[in-house]
Amino acid sequence: MPKVRFEPDGIEIEVPIGTSILEASNKAHAQVGSACGGVCACSTCHVYVKQGLDALPPPSDREEDIMDKAFDVKANSRLGCQSKILKDVTVVVEISRESRQAFLDEHPEIRNALKQAASAPQPTPQPSGPEPTSRR
Repeated sequence: MPKVRFEPDGIEIEVPIGTSILEASNKAHAQVGSACGGVCACSTCHVYVKQGLDALPPPSDREEDIMDKAFDVKANSRLGCQSKILKDVTVVVEISRESRQAFLDEHPEIRNALKQAASAPQPTPQPSGPEPTSRR
C-alpha cells in the first residue's frame, strides 16, 4: 500500500492506490489547505513533491492554470487535490507555506491553540550535575 509522508512534520500514512495527496493529508491530519474543497479551483493545497513524483499522473492543463496563482512554484510543485497516487511507493511532500497558512485560516481553532501553546511559559531548565566551583 502506498504511503504519504508530510514534511517537515514527519506525519506518515498508508493510503490505497488512487488516493490524492489532499485526501491523504485529511486522513493524516496534516496541515494542507483546501479552501475550494479539493475541486481544483484554488491553489491552497499546493505542495512540493520531494519523492515519488513519478507515481503521480502528469498535471492537467487545469492544474497548471491554477498553479499560475500559487506562490513560489517549483518544478516539483503540485496541487494535492489533483495528485492521485498511482503506484505502491512512498510519496514525500513538503507542505508549502501558503498551504499551511490557508489551513490555519480555514481552522482558526487550531491556529489559536498553536498560538496559546507558543505563548505559554516554558519551564526554566535546571542545571544538571554538581555546581561548578571557582578556583582562586
